[in-house]
Amino acid sequence: MKKILVLCTGNSCRSQIAEGYLRHFAAGKAEVYSAGVETHGVNPRAIAIMKEDGIDISGHTSNHIDEYRGIDFDYVITVCDNAKERCPYFPTTAQKFHYNFPDPAKATGTEPEIMDQFRVVREMIRQYSSNFILHHIS
Repeated sequence: MKKILVLCTGNSCRSQIAEGYLRHFAAGKAEVYSAGVETHGVNPRAIAIMKEDGIDISGHTSNHIDEYRGIDFDYVITVCDNAKERCPYFPTTAQKFHYNFPDPAKATGTEPEIMDQFRVVREMIRQYSSNFILHHIS
């Protein structure tokens, strides 16, 4: 079974959303993990917008990349430039992918405006995750 690691700065929003969608689209055909170069806890807004789309990530935890040093990943996906630049080297033959999604946690405005930004990023990650599974997990 293929192993996928999604890496972001704080493992609170983008990587958590991607983990949820990758698991959903892989439908048991891949093991999906997410981690950060730091840990910030899972963002409650990320949990809420994923729930809107029928995916429960409320049980996810914010993990540090060091927790996964012993796993031989097939794919590592960085979802922000900061994680790509700060990703520590660890021995792996994993194929690396990168997409710099906007950080919805930095959205400003009213609560509805902030949630709209979360939804925009969620849809970007949803599409990316669907395409990734389609092309890389058989």
